[in-house]
Amino acid sequence: MDELLKAHEAAALLHTSERFVRRLIAERRIEFVKIGRHVRIRESVLTAFVVAGTVEPLTTHDVTGKAA
Repeated sequence: MDELLKAHEAAALLHTSERFVRRLIAERRIEFVKIGRHVRIRESVLTAFVVAGTVEPLTTHDVTGKAA
């Protein structure tokens, strides 16, 4: 079982604000766990969020247009 993180811990892991993490939760853009009135985020969910947002480069050319 993954470690369950509080919003401020998830924010620290992502190097973002706690507000951003709370917005992701409110917009249901990430999966979360409710334990009573407490909200927790699995560490693996944050990893999946980062992987899903990773953008590969279109080409290996540099900005001058020459092949690298």
